[in-house]
Amino acid sequence: MNKPARRGLYSATVSAILLVCACTTTHDTKMNPSENNTPRPAAVEAPVAAVRPHEVKAPFGAVRIDPYYWLRDDTREDKEVIGYLNAENAYADAILAPHAARRDALFAEITGRIEPHDSSVPYREKGYWYHFGYDGREYPLYYRRADKADATPEVLLDANQLAEGKGYFAIGDLAVSDDNTILAWAEDAIGRRQYTLKFKNLQTGEIYPDEVSNISPNLVWGTDNRTIYYLEKDPETLLERRVKAHVLGTPASSDKTIYEEDDDTFYMSIFRTRSERYLCVELDGTVSSEIRCLDLQQPDNGEFFVLAPRERDFLYDADHLDGQWTIRTDWDAPNYRVMTVSDADVRGGRAKWKEWIAHDPDVFIAGVELFDDFTAIDERSDGLLKVRVLPKQGEPFLVAPDEPAYTMKLAVNSEPGTDWLRYSYTSLTMPPTTYELNVKTGERRLLKTEPVIGYDASQYVTERRWATARDGTRIPVSIVHAKDFKRDGTAALLQVAYGSYGISSDPRFNVAVPSLLDRGVVYAIAHVRGGQEMGRHWYEDGKLKKKQNTFTDFIDVTDFLVAEGYAAKDRVAAAGGSAGGLLMGAVANMAPEKYAAMNAGVPFVDVVTTMLDTSIPLTTNEFDEWGNPQEPEWYETMLAYSPYDQVKAQAYPALYVDTGLWDSQVQYWEPAKWVAKLRATNTGDKPILLRTNMDAGHGGKSGRFQRYRQISEWYAFMLWRLGVEE
Repeated sequence: MNKPARRGLYSATVSAILLVCACTTTHDTKMNPSENNTPRPAAVEAPVAAVRPHEVKAPFGAVRIDPYYWLRDDTREDKEVIGYLNAENAYADAILAPHAARRDALFAEITGRIEPHDSSVPYREKGYWYHFGYDGREYPLYYRRADKADATPEVLLDANQLAEGKGYFAIGDLAVSDDNTILAWAEDAIGRRQYTLKFKNLQTGEIYPDEVSNISPNLVWGTDNRTIYYLEKDPETLLERRVKAHVLGTPASSDKTIYEEDDDTFYMSIFRTRSERYLCVELDGTVSSEIRCLDLQQPDNGEFFVLAPRERDFLYDADHLDGQWTIRTDWDAPNYRVMTVSDADVRGGRAKWKEWIAHDPDVFIAGVELFDDFTAIDERSDGLLKVRVLPKQGEPFLVAPDEPAYTMKLAVNSEPGTDWLRYSYTSLTMPPTTYELNVKTGERRLLKTEPVIGYDASQYVTERRWATARDGTRIPVSIVHAKDFKRDGTAALLQVAYGSYGISSDPRFNVAVPSLLDRGVVYAIAHVRGGQEMGRHWYEDGKLKKKQNTFTDFIDVTDFLVAEGYAAKDRVAAAGGSAGGLLMGAVANMAPEKYAAMNAGVPFVDVVTTMLDTSIPLTTNEFDEWGNPQEPEWYETMLAYSPYDQVKAQAYPALYVDTGLWDSQVQYWEPAKWVAKLRATNTGDKPILLRTNMDAGHGGKSGRFQRYRQISEWYAFMLWRLGVEE
């Protein structure tokens, strides 16, 4: 199931002023003999954060001393804190100055692969074809074209105009009314994921004065073409708290609350069913879910009904089409099964549900899409994401792949009355490609392959290998390298992973990676436990008291790749973001000698302190992911791997740590405190850098091209530390 918010993804960058501080730490830039031609900067002193002991107390009496707690500033206005972050940015600038030319070359190279004038595949909905496109600028333009001969595309929104003068900008959702006359959209100009709802008349071009702030980017129109449903956030925790209805032309203060959720352990989202008849509120926890729906044919007089009440260790999602509900559930089915219930019986609870697709211990059912004459399934088997088709007439079949390691999933299929199924296909060597398949005739059409300027897929090779973890479990590894690569144990390697929330790190094309492959670097994805690549058990074996498996799997994959000759043992880099940054922090503590460089992006590293604080976004929702440290048992479990708490006197790898000042998923002070503690404790001399994007949040810098500036900086840092010469 897709969760609306998790600690996942990363990016950041900005200029700064170096403040005077009492500094005692210096970092040498010496490398191995292969780097004799690399310019060496003069010794630069790193910022040293003041030590101010602060007691962090657990309800049962345990006390930890946090020397850098003062770096937390919820207002983001404290001059001393901002000054420290600016000093860290300036230090990073100084250390990386000799590598600026390579950074700039990488940025030009990566962005040079991106077609500046590109567009998405149009999809049809209610008589119009919709798509977005780029005209060479940073942000997309959103278009539609009437489904008739010689119709001219019209611009719905130009995000470049809306973003003018803003350091950050994102459009989170767009929705057109049923009569095709009103556009609603949600925009964020800070990066904290607190969106503002706005409206445009598509007939006159008028922007309505109606605005609603502090919402989630999740919009659903009612059938009257005047009412839109949205989610209001709690201003402190940023959790979706209420479903509200806004009527055009009325003040936001008069918006009616139609549902309110008091349990902070659930995420909330809304959707309109495939039949378009029902508005549904979906409540998702880690081990429990609930769906309640409202008949939009009578929204004022009707009431929500619950498909099945929430119950611990019971998950489900559902959709409705042609008088029937289709339900994907883990009820007596760890890898999920699919059940159905009629409109007449839907209020009878799950006792009325009938099994349609049985549970398979070797196949994880990831999603279901309903059509009039067939059903499509996103599923996982053998560690790969695939698409299965179940025609109403005929035998089920898997859509055929083209490579041994790939990612295939359902694309936008906005209308159920079609014989054509759209799906996307990508791999480590294949750019994202959209196909449509006629499920009756078997005809396949290529709709679009994302253009990558100057890229030749034949020059690269992808592999699928299996590493054996220390407990005997086989861990899948996706690998890509240049065609002329020789597996002789001398190459440099970048190994990446995530490993939390059941989110799988599928092998996908990354437009930046060829810049590494062309320089002889091998790129590998470790599909560690905690994801869901191998089914639900893969997730269960990498969370709570089994979280250590995520970390040891990553280390064991590194050992395997080195032993198999994919890399030299002293030329391995690692990267992960958010919960993947937690992975980096834990691995850095456990096996620092195995990695020459690491990138921890927006890293979740102060696990215990964060999970003790229920005012922080995401905390209460994730007790079943990490544990609740208010209880001694879980406190000790989490403390045993929390990267911030486990920092110790040893030589750490070179670290490039990035964060966003406005991050709502992982607050900036976690990586800031972690870097401060690492500096004070590290016995080695490899550089530890903190890069804070002062204008962005969890997803990093906005803009189609600008997002690659920080990736280019990390790559330049990594190539330097791995001894990769130009």
